Amino acid sequence: MQKRWVLKPKKNVDKTNKLQQELGVNHIIAELLINREIETFDQAREFFRPSIEHLHDPFLMQDMDRAINRIEQAIGNKEKILIYGDYDVDGTTAVSVVYSFFRDFHSGLEFYIPDRYSEGYGISTQGIDYAYENGFTLIIALDCGIKANDKIDYANSKGIDFIIGDHHLPGETLPAAYAVLDPKRKDCSYPYKELSGCGIGFKIIQAFIMQNGMDMGLAYQYLDLVAVSIASDIVPITGENRILTHFGLKKLNTNPSCGLQALINLSTHKSGLFTVNDIVFQIGPRINAAGRIDHAKDAVKLLTSRTLAEATIYSVSVDDQNNTRKGYDLKITEEALALLDNNTQLQSRKTTVLYKEDWHKGVIGIVASRLTERYYRPTIILTHTNGHIAGSARSVLGFDLYEALSECSDLLDQYGGHKYAAGLTMQTSNVGLFQQRFEEVVSKTIKPEMLQQEVLIEKEIKLSEIDSKFYKILHQFQPYGPQNEAPIFLCKQVLMGYNAYVVGNTHLKFSVKQADSPIFDCIGFGLGEFAEKINLGKPFDICFSIEENTWRGKKNLQLNVKAIRF
Repeated sequence: MQKRWVLKPKKNVDKTNKLQQELGVNHIIAELLINREIETFDQAREFFRPSIEHLHDPFLMQDMDRAINRIEQAIGNKEKILIYGDYDVDGTTAVSVVYSFFRDFHSGLEFYIPDRYSEGYGISTQGIDYAYENGFTLIIALDCGIKANDKIDYANSKGIDFIIGDHHLPGETLPAAYAVLDPKRKDCSYPYKELSGCGIGFKIIQAFIMQNGMDMGLAYQYLDLVAVSIASDIVPITGENRILTHFGLKKLNTNPSCGLQALINLSTHKSGLFTVNDIVFQIGPRINAAGRIDHAKDAVKLLTSRTLAEATIYSVSVDDQNNTRKGYDLKITEEALALLDNNTQLQSRKTTVLYKEDWHKGVIGIVASRLTERYYRPTIILTHTNGHIAGSARSVLGFDLYEALSECSDLLDQYGGHKYAAGLTMQTSNVGLFQQRFEEVVSKTIKPEMLQQEVLIEKEIKLSEIDSKFYKILHQFQPYGPQNEAPIFLCKQVLMGYNAYVVGNTHLKFSVKQADSPIFDCIGFGLGEFAEKINLGKPFDICFSIEENTWRGKKNLQLNVKAIRF
């Protein structure tokens, strides 16, 4: 698919020049910083030198004082506390962090993860009944609960208090919990709004430590798990999240928790330093697989292991579930693509909504993502489960999926999520009606350019401007992630350095140069189709990020090419 090249507009030139002079950096670096809303020397110092001291006071969060006082009361009265969380990476890491911390201070503690298939997402009646039947009087819910008003009312009727620690957007009315911790509350003045669910759990621990005059190092030991949640939940890596990720990656790469060490031992990335990208592709899917294939409590048992020997036992189980997940993923993706590739009417639509009753519910979200990449349009994959239809939806850049689903709400039993990803359920009889309605709603509102994948380019540069000094500063922009992506540059009229060739069936290895530049090695994933044309020797344009490649002990700068244009 041909991508749309979009060059970021130039920001305020005077601000760029001023920052360049203050920092003593070149104009490219100054412009990249301005693009990230870093406009002063002090802001730049915080960006390049993250400090744990810059984490916000957790008591700035609305209801944090009530939450901590209630937890202390429960511990003092020897009440039973249930740590409750969602079954994805963010939920399981959040539960693992809070459970691991409080189990050292309180014996009446358990954790609870709802079953994806019998209970579904978020707070369940079954979970509340479990708490009631087993004598729990306080539930700390993490990464879920902000819209569970009816479930919280049910818990209240059973004499169970709830502390909700969520990061999703609240509804018009907050649930009647004892405390509701969510920076996105309208009445919450907490300075940073984009924490992960595990990040909220970390702030609870931080507040408990502060109130009790304890060593804050007791909280910092969980930063590697917080970084895994931030990377896997695809929240912005800005502000406080960037600090947490920076120090979390340091811990992950030097002294990881037993559970994460066991996963590292199973990964293909056993040497070198883990990045956010490595978490997304190596660690996150393994943790997620537990809840997709069997039960996410296996992931929590892994992540709360006290010894590497114990963690290794659970990691093998989780890895087996991940291999099973891969099999389902491959099979269903192939079936879904076949349905599209063999139907010109479906191909001509602005949406993809596919249904097959025997598709595995645990992987339909992954399949929806893969089809969105292939056809680049809002996509929903549906399957039959527990007497109804369940679906997983993914969107494209700029299009509000949740809003589109809201216009189809009369055909749905339930739906929830956000702009780019959502889940839904409906009756079998509504599948055809929903396919048609969703197509009509999207066709009416989506802009044509949204249906073409874009490459967002930060700046046009010359190859001669790239050297080791430039890369050394650029490297300090990490950790990369949403709203702080690896900068993508544009170089026009480059020439072939050495012959281009295809590796791994679809990937492209080649090199480029300009008149006054050295030759740069390049890798272009999925760009193998361009090899023949490059070898004709005509000039072409590339957009790329810059990375360091190690080969046989030698390091050199390499261009990771995202798109090619003749």
